[in-house]
Amino acid sequence: MSREVRRLSLGARLALIWEVVTGGLIELWAHKLRSILTLTLLMLGVFALVIMTSVLDGILDKVTTGFSGMSWDGTAVIVPKEAQTSEEQKRFAMSPGLRYEDLARITLANPKVLAFLPRAMKRTSVRSLSGMERCSVTGVTHDYALFMNRPIGSGRGLTEDDQKRRSAVAVVGSTLGSKLFGGADPVGRDVILEGVPFRIVGLQAPIQIFNDEIWYDANGFQIPLETYMDRIDTTHALTQVAVKLRDKDDLSEISAALLGRVRQAHHGIEDVEIKDLDTEAARSYARFLDEMRGWRIVLLSLAATVLLVGGVGVLSVMLISFSDRRYEIGLRKSLGASDHEIFVQFLLEAAVLAALGASVGTVAGSVVCRALSPMFPWGLVVNPFGLMTAWIVALGLALTFGLYPAIRASRLSPMEAMR
Repeated sequence: MSREVRRLSLGARLALIWEVVTGGLIELWAHKLRSILTLTLLMLGVFALVIMTSVLDGILDKVTTGFSGMSWDGTAVIVPKEAQTSEEQKRFAMSPGLRYEDLARITLANPKVLAFLPRAMKRTSVRSLSGMERCSVTGVTHDYALFMNRPIGSGRGLTEDDQKRRSAVAVVGSTLGSKLFGGADPVGRDVILEGVPFRIVGLQAPIQIFNDEIWYDANGFQIPLETYMDRIDTTHALTQVAVKLRDKDDLSEISAALLGRVRQAHHGIEDVEIKDLDTEAARSYARFLDEMRGWRIVLLSLAATVLLVGGVGVLSVMLISFSDRRYEIGLRKSLGASDHEIFVQFLLEAAVLAALGASVGTVAGSVVCRALSPMFPWGLVVNPFGLMTAWIVALGLALTFGLYPAIRASRLSPMEAMR
């Protein structure tokens, strides 16, 4: 004869759920060591997931912001071309290369060009009160910092008057300035470059380093281009000429015109090429995303492994609980509890175990993120998606591994359980 299925009201169901939750907590408290070991595994998995997602998302957000703020959109760069054949080597040897004297022709006014930004660089030694240091010296125009997003942290930047006067003034990069002067403000101090004393008039603000140019700027000095040509490199060689366009759709047209100008200046020899910085940035950003994807897979796999071990711990705890509570299960069934109610009871106890572990891991991860945030240049913000993912995975594993003990408990007959 089949048992009549009881129909419980909503209040009765809520009371039953509360009884199961409190009973699960009492069961955990009764076996403290076993419960702590299981909760620790779940807590570590959630903790690792929260920390990893926060760190990775912080890095991704900072780098994405940095790429968007690099002012590379619609920028073409004229750079010396590498000879690929012996014929090109002979032909290029007949040209003086990209030089300061070419600027008069290259920078002829064009309504589609916003600015021309020549750049010349040399690695050298700098002497200061703290001793000698190897660094880079870069000659730039006064508007280089504005158009290439090199903000000034203290002091001032280079001016048009500095160029006209060929003044021996310099802006020091943030990394080099901290290294030479121990974190003190370097503005107003003197350094010796190539035997020439230079007065530091500005300190570059810290900037995220994504390419070689930014690294050299952060670890070197920027001086007026004319001063560089007169006192640092008398060969007048240019490293590159950046061209900021008003509309990036004009890149092909402007590139052809610029190559034609250089060809005329170099007696028909085309020993330079045009690089599209926007394309270069997109390529670099795609490589960065690939690397981040790989790191995310590795780190999340580690966190998932810890959570999986925690799920196995839940399985063992629930199996032990099933063995210890056979008499209780039989007694509840003999008093009218259905298989479904016993099944739900064990699943809810597994969920309570997972929720406790996830709660401790979430709080610990949030506290650690807040404590470590000042140590990261971009800060650490707890990712809500990471929290939600950690909770879903922890509860999902607990319910999955708690399913087998719950099925065994629900199928246990009262007579067998109470023997």
